[in-house]
Amino acid sequence: MTITEVPQSAAADTPVSHPPSTVSGAPARVSGAPAAVSRTQKRNPDKPGRDRLMAALSLAAAFGGTLVGVIGFAMSYDTLAKVALSWGFSEGLAPWFPVGVDASIIAFLALDLYLIRKGTPWPLLRMAAHAMTGATIWFNASSQGSIQADPVKAASHGVMPVLFVIGVEAARRLIIQKARLEAGTAADRIPLHRWILSPFATPRFYRRMRLHGVASYPEMIRRQQELIGYEQWLKRTYKGDLGKASEDERLPMKMAAYGYTVSEALAMPEQQEREAEKRAEEAERRRLDAETRRELAQKQAEADRLEAEGRLEAVRARVQGETGQARAHARAQVSAAERAAEWEEGALEMAVIAEARAREAEAERKEAQEREAKAAADLEAAELERQAAEKRKEIAEADRVAAAEADAVETRTIAEARRVAAEANRVAAETERAASEERRAAAELDANKAEEEARREAALANALLARKAAAEAEMAAAEVRLAAAEIERRAVETEDAAKLRPRERAVRKVARMILTAAGGEADRLPLADIQRELEVSSPGTASEYRTEAAELLAQGYRP
Repeated sequence: MTITEVPQSAAADTPVSHPPSTVSGAPARVSGAPAAVSRTQKRNPDKPGRDRLMAALSLAAAFGGTLVGVIGFAMSYDTLAKVALSWGFSEGLAPWFPVGVDASIIAFLALDLYLIRKGTPWPLLRMAAHAMTGATIWFNASSQGSIQADPVKAASHGVMPVLFVIGVEAARRLIIQKARLEAGTAADRIPLHRWILSPFATPRFYRRMRLHGVASYPEMIRRQQELIGYEQWLKRTYKGDLGKASEDERLPMKMAAYGYTVSEALAMPEQQEREAEKRAEEAERRRLDAETRRELAQKQAEADRLEAEGRLEAVRARVQGETGQARAHARAQVSAAERAAEWEEGALEMAVIAEARAREAEAERKEAQEREAKAAADLEAAELERQAAEKRKEIAEADRVAAAEADAVETRTIAEARRVAAEANRVAAETERAASEERRAAAELDANKAEEEARREAALANALLARKAAAEAEMAAAEVRLAAAEIERRAVETEDAAKLRPRERAVRKVARMILTAAGGEADRLPLADIQRELEVSSPGTASEYRTEAAELLAQGYRP
């Protein structure tokens, strides 16, 4: 509603809300001011009759509006169809011209009412409908010729569309008011008599209602009366001199221009004090929260520091343990090397002894060979002697025969003596031959024993030489392990000084293993050795360590 609209009178029984309570000492109600009307109205005994009357009026209005609309559109259709023919429309299109014009009016107004019902009005639809209505009125009024020549005739043709628009506007107003009542935002109108009796103050009164968002006219009256009554009470309290009143007591007059009631203005200092206290409490709470968070952060930082120190101590203990283990391993390797050296020395002594024994065996073997040769010579001499004995026997036999032939006169006794002597020579020759055989067998047995002893001494010498080679290899391995342990110790000390992470230490350890155990070739280092040294269970992790170690060696890493 604008100022230029004509106000309607408010109902006499419009409910008025109770005034808010005032501060202590303020008057409850100004003398002569009308009392507030109760929010609840008395039950109207004639309400059923009024409802029936309103229903009848609604039906009459709906029927009458529809009838007026139908008649207006029928007359407009016939008139506009003729106008379309006179304007050059074809006989097929001329009947559709009034349908398009009048249907646009109905469509725009219906859509406007629908959007109002949904709470999203669009003024352009209403203006478009009014524009088409004006065009319809103009087309109907000008269809009978010049409007100036016969204005009454022109008005008779244009009045029906006007009546239809008036009916639609009435329905639109009813729908808007109903929606406001349902939403609780319906505004009371200022009574017409106020505009008449106070034409200069009422516009300012209406302006304050709209500026302060007061939809109820009685509520605005109550506020104005309350402000005037409070001002009169202050004047009476301070003998008409409002300058003596405090700033808090003069707040209602100052804040009235901003839509504050007396109660709200008087409650402002206390409310602001409460809000200030709340702000102070909130600030104190935030300060305490900040202190708490700061203390928590400090404690967390202290806990992190202690945890870091604990991890550092654990790493240090682990490194010291590994270093001690490496040193103990190195010492064990050195001790093993010393024992190997001692064993090697003993082995060398045994080798010298074995060599001496081998020389003795060789000498004994040569002596046996000499004895065997001597026995063979004796055997040959015995054989020769046997042959000589046989020759002598033959000679003796020949001599005997010859003697028998030559000396036939020898006696039988002499012949027998010679035979006995020959037999004795034969037995002596056979005995000598048997002794020679025994000496030859003894020489062969001594030769076999000498050869067996020589082979035994040679095997012992070979075993001693193998042990010596093994001792030398073990000594070399011990020296390599000692050098590796020394390298590992220096590497661990270097890593401790560099404060490397556990993974970096593991990668460097694998790199050292590649250098010492695989000859610098990463693929030759088995993953099982990496898993055993680093105590990891996954071959994939061991492979990653080996790959990173190879890259580290390619970058020039040397322990």
